[in-house]
Amino acid sequence: MGDYFGDYVVVMVLFLIGGAIVGGGLTANRMLRPHRPTAEKLTTYECGVDPVGDHWAQSYVRYYVFAFLYVVFAVDAVFLFPWATVFDAPGFGTTTLVEMFVFLGFLFTGLVYAGRKGVLSWV
Repeated sequence: MGDYFGDYVVVMVLFLIGGAIVGGGLTANRMLRPHRPTAEKLTTYECGVDPVGDHWAQSYVRYYVFAFLYVVFAVDAVFLFPWATVFDAPGFGTTTLVEMFVFLGFLFTGLVYAGRKGVLSWV
């Protein structure tokens, strides 16, 4: 039982050391950096162009859904590359092929659902 809690002590000590390193770095940064705020430095930065108009702007939630769909299909590509390497390994061909088609079926179902909800229309 002593080794069981001893492992947690090691983990806790590592967390404390990591926190001390991060805290020390942030404290050193705060003490060493120059602090000269000006009105120009405190203005909103918009791609090198001075901000124009009111600070409140509405955007469609649909754009966030487009970004989310992009992330989903980018993650899909991350899973396809290891699948392609395992597919060639002996003994994994049929099982890997079936699993990948199940995975692609889930993605296709999500795409159809998004299309039926009207998320994929730009208007």
